Amino acid sequence: MSTPTRPLALVTGGSSGIGFELAVQLADRGHDVAISGQSERVHDAAEKLRGHGVEAYPHQADAATYDGVESFWKAVADLGRPLNVACLNVGIGVGGRFLDTDLDDELRMIAINCAGTVHLAKRVVRAMHDQGPDRGDRRILVVSSVSATTPTPYEPAYGATKAFGFNFAESIREELREEGIVVTALLPGATDSEFHANAGMGNTRFGDNSWKNDRTEVARQGIEALFAGDDHVVGGDEATKQQVVDHRSMSEPEKAAKQGEAARPR
Repeated sequence: MSTPTRPLALVTGGSSGIGFELAVQLADRGHDVAISGQSERVHDAAEKLRGHGVEAYPHQADAATYDGVESFWKAVADLGRPLNVACLNVGIGVGGRFLDTDLDDELRMIAINCAGTVHLAKRVVRAMHDQGPDRGDRRILVVSSVSATTPTPYEPAYGATKAFGFNFAESIREELREEGIVVTALLPGATDSEFHANAGMGNTRFGDNSWKNDRTEVARQGIEALFAGDDHVVGGDEATKQQVVDHRSMSEPEKAAKQGEAARPR
């Protein structure tokens, strides 16, 4: 059973992939966890989280809509408990040549990755501000991507949404510093999840999960950075971290060509 003595966390996109692993990390740190997801498996994910000795609150909703985002926030607020941690993780991709991709798919992605992040962040930030520092730690993790550091041919709108998320996280971090609210950005590299398959990129180099970063490790790095108060962390192995270092010294056309080679449909 949930008790007032346990801190509360929320994780969007917590049904699977990095989001579920973030929820596991928080559960293992003694947090009750509210998770959102679009499919019914969010309820299965919550049951698994309860196996870590905490309470889990699943909420099924469409993160692409205002009502979907708002309904999750209302479900969290209705718990009547201070919110200690928020992981804004939900995000999707759309792969393929921009000439060929569907406009509705890309507008839905922008709604989830950008508008949905801002929407829920607004609710979270104001609630944490109103709680005040005497109600415990207040931390926000915004999940961006290594794609935020490079042009992303064959998924051009996706990379732009991730750059938005990274910039947004760094910006509100500075605003909230004096409030005592910590904001951290997690930039995962390619990770062994369903993300690229769902993005329609199975016929690219990213369709093979065998070489990708382990999602449990990526989540662990993200939560550790959040609790350390870091501004951002690149999630993945040393090669992934070096990739971001290299991006700082490469021209935009060089990065675009390298990324395009990997993401081009075969």
